[in-house]
Amino acid sequence: MPDAVVIGAGPNGLVAANVLADAGWGVEVLEANAEPGGAVRSDRGVDPAFVSDLGSSFYPLAAASPVLAGLGLERYGLRWSQAPRVLAHPFADGSCAVLERRPEDTAAAMEAVAPGDGEAWLGLYRTWERVGPGLVRALFTPFPPVREGLRLARLVRAGGGLRLARSLVLPVRRLGEEEFRGAAGRVLLAGNALHADLAPEAAGSGGYGWLMSMLGQTYGFPVPVGGAGALTAALVRRLEARGGVVRCGERVTRVLVRGGRAVGVRTAGGETVAAGRAVLADVAAPALYGELVDAADLPGRVLADLEGFQWDFATFKVDWALDGPVPWTAGDAAAGAGTVHLADGVDGLTRFAAQLAMGRVPDRPFLLFGQMTTADPSRSPAGTQSAWAYTHVPHTVKGDAGEAGLDGRWTPGQGEEMADRIEREVERWAPGFRARVRARRVLTPPTFQALDANLRGGAINGGTAALHQELFFRPLPGSGRPETPVKGLYLASASAHPGGGVHGAPGANAARAAVRGHLPPRMLSRLQRHLTRRNREGAREAEGE
Repeated sequence: MPDAVVIGAGPNGLVAANVLADAGWGVEVLEANAEPGGAVRSDRGVDPAFVSDLGSSFYPLAAASPVLAGLGLERYGLRWSQAPRVLAHPFADGSCAVLERRPEDTAAAMEAVAPGDGEAWLGLYRTWERVGPGLVRALFTPFPPVREGLRLARLVRAGGGLRLARSLVLPVRRLGEEEFRGAAGRVLLAGNALHADLAPEAAGSGGYGWLMSMLGQTYGFPVPVGGAGALTAALVRRLEARGGVVRCGERVTRVLVRGGRAVGVRTAGGETVAAGRAVLADVAAPALYGELVDAADLPGRVLADLEGFQWDFATFKVDWALDGPVPWTAGDAAAGAGTVHLADGVDGLTRFAAQLAMGRVPDRPFLLFGQMTTADPSRSPAGTQSAWAYTHVPHTVKGDAGEAGLDGRWTPGQGEEMADRIEREVERWAPGFRARVRARRVLTPPTFQALDANLRGGAINGGTAALHQELFFRPLPGSGRPETPVKGLYLASASAHPGGGVHGAPGANAARAAVRGHLPPRMLSRLQRHLTRRNREGAREAEGE
């Protein structure tokens, strides 16, 4: 009997399993799909000569994550690669906002167009240098992050804390208007905010846009050499080296609860897998509480709160094998970037978000465009480009802002029509793009869900990143921690704090909570006294400053 059963071999499930194995636990991971990885997978399904990522591709959060850094995955074959430029956002006149690898270079380009904007960008970066590492550590620990929070409070107090707090909760449109005279800084912040489901006018979108921009400025947007699946493979190799087991093709249909405690799981094949100490679920919160755990084993408030759970936007993606580089009108500025944002400035982003809010399929979708061969030359033959673009669509389609009458059923015909719309949008910024398409693959919202059940309707972040479902509201009011109402059952997916992105924090938090829950009383008491002492010392230091 394993000490722990982990449901799901996505990145969070595999991180959780590794942390448990490091603690000396026996671990068995059960994955419904035929291969591990969840949305962190790659294949050659578009063209045999091209590597394409099925889901996620660029990993600034992974590069910044103390969780993944602590696993030492480079010893298990993981290597990272970077594009010459981090991010580009072309404008209609052929110019381009660029997030360079060095902040000084990013600032110099802004300064040349709008005097004062370069110093404004460097000011944002200096704030990041002062508080960013502590902020990341605080975000990646269970809520409330007492120890890291105290450290961060000291730094913030010393550097204009209320002003920083205000900036973090500002809508990104307002933050950009306050900081920059020109368009470049504004659109870089706003485009990065829309990596989550945050409109330019949403509270907190300024903080998210700043966070993603500064992560890119510090770490770049790195990719695993050879494809996203290389990250998954390294996690699996590390786990197996410590005696852990990953079993694919084993869909869990029930968490078994006895006496108020999770004692194991049952699979679709009828097998019962007992867990000696804990069950960790790398599944979306609605699936855990609405399907895997019997309603009789949950407080009524959980099921009532679950009705208010909000998914993030649905996702539509196209993968391409291109016969040559993308012919950007912005030239080398866009050609050298791993990620390219395509929208008519901040107003175009607002228009896109408004159409989504009204339930309409956008007519000019905001595109996140990935140039994978630019970031990692091993992805396709020399002179070609492995590329993709994704956008968002409503979960419930009430109408089509375009002329095709798309209704959200996403039949093969509707999928091809939406892919054509995306290609026409790329063509606006890169005339001649469509002539270079050798092959393409269309991934509709139902396709995403079929690839990974956690991606419900194509939602890729385990639930909205809006403030009303973050921190102690994630995934339900009063949460914020991996513990669930069932003893020995822990939520280890992106539905848990701190949310989506490939950084491993939900899995690591769940694993550490499980280990703490099984420490001998004497050792647990000693640990609690140690943490209390540290917290008091930190509080005294903060008061002294």
